[in-house]
Amino acid sequence: MGFLDRMSTVVQAKMNKIMDKIEDPRETLDVSYEKQLQLLQNVKRGVAEVTTSKKRLELQKAKLQMSLDKLDGQAKEALQAGREDLARKALENKASLQAQSATLDQQIADLQDQQQKLMDAESRLATKVESFRTKKETIKAQYSAADAQVKITESVTGISEEMADVGMAVQRAEEKTENMKARSAALDELLESGTLTDYSGSDDLDRELAKVKAQSSVNDMLAKMKEEIKK
Repeated sequence: MGFLDRMSTVVQAKMNKIMDKIEDPRETLDVSYEKQLQLLQNVKRGVAEVTTSKKRLELQKAKLQMSLDKLDGQAKEALQAGREDLARKALENKASLQAQSATLDQQIADLQDQQQKLMDAESRLATKVESFRTKKETIKAQYSAADAQVKITESVTGISEEMADVGMAVQRAEEKTENMKARSAALDELLESGTLTDYSGSDDLDRELAKVKAQSSVNDMLAKMKEEIKK
């Protein structure tokens, strides 16, 4: 595989990945359904147009039939009046109109067949469109459920990862706290032993005075106990 072929493959893979993120199957299904509805509407429009054309021809046929009836009556009246020439003329006109009537009958029959075929096609297409709509809604519901499940799983995974980080942070904080406590206790022990000098404001004089006060208190308590024993 040449360099350009490899580049084309990489670009195609990237584009597929991008499209997979951008494309929502639910929107695609809705668009497809709308197109099918439009096709169904076109078929219905075709049925309406054929039906309208047939009705127009039927109206022409009705008018033509009225003219035929009129000519037939005129021919009878002419014969009764002894005007065979007028009767012949009326019958000639009638024959001409009858030919037109036969043509109209054939056209009406053709439109009737066409109308029936379109109605049958409309019925089949309507059934398919309704079936697709049901399937579309089912797929959309399943996709939405799966999408929600993925988001929930991702959230749980994210929480788990976050909790792991928090756990490590807590552990580090506890270790640091224990270290601080140990250091504080060690410093207190060193101060008490005199290894470290306390510069917080106390000096040797303060410590001596504190000892004197403590000793005086002990002497007082001892004297008091002696007096109580004598009694």
